[in-house]
Amino acid sequence: MARGDETAIVTGATSGLGAQFAEQLALRGFGLALVARNVARLKDVQANLISRYALPVEILQADLVTDDGIAAVESRIAHRPPRVLVNNAGFGLREPFDKASIEAEEEHLDIHVRAPMRLMHAALPPMLERGAGNIINVASVAAFTPRGTYGAVKSWTVSMSRWANNQYRDRGVHVTAVCPGFVRTEFHQRLGAGLDDVPSWMWLEADAVVATALKDAGRGRAVSIPSARYRAIVSASRVVPAALSQRLAARGR
Repeated sequence: MARGDETAIVTGATSGLGAQFAEQLALRGFGLALVARNVARLKDVQANLISRYALPVEILQADLVTDDGIAAVESRIAHRPPRVLVNNAGFGLREPFDKASIEAEEEHLDIHVRAPMRLMHAALPPMLERGAGNIINVASVAAFTPRGTYGAVKSWTVSMSRWANNQYRDRGVHVTAVCPGFVRTEFHQRLGAGLDDVPSWMWLEADAVVATALKDAGRGRAVSIPSARYRAIVSASRVVPAALSQRLAARGR
């Protein structure tokens, strides 16, 4: 990936993988545009990064479940196209599909599919025009196993990223789906999922996930699965019967 006066847009940038993407992209010399709903946390992250890296860091308060929120980021892309777009914003649902409200399911679909699709659609033309760009879509190993609507939306992310990378790589634009497993972030805490029984070896650190993701994106890979243990799990999921795979994967949503 290029550096210097290039910029990167990161959604869901105030915690977890999003904050790590911002940190490691700043370390590589990228100016940043950080997107999230909580403006107070955005300002904290902005001040911290500016003080440590002396790079331009702008913030954009936007709820990507809403039309207005998506439109605000699309406008930023149109006026100052980024070199890198990281679609990281997202959340999970604790309730099973038959218990969750349809409104919650629609918002879940919007944040994981509609928002990244629209931001990719906005970012691709200027990237293709300049012949360079990286789009990183945060997915999950859940994309490879039956996991309700969470697995379904992440399957879309992987499929779309694979297609787009194949379609546009010869024109200088690479699209990468990042597929971690359990990562030590606020994601599961906000979800309220009880994960005390998850073995310690299954947990990944956010900084290592992002470092692998950026390395794979720089190499033009369509899919990045951080850690050998999860690559083995994904490989096994392709040969295990679907019913068994579903039982093994079942843990909340």
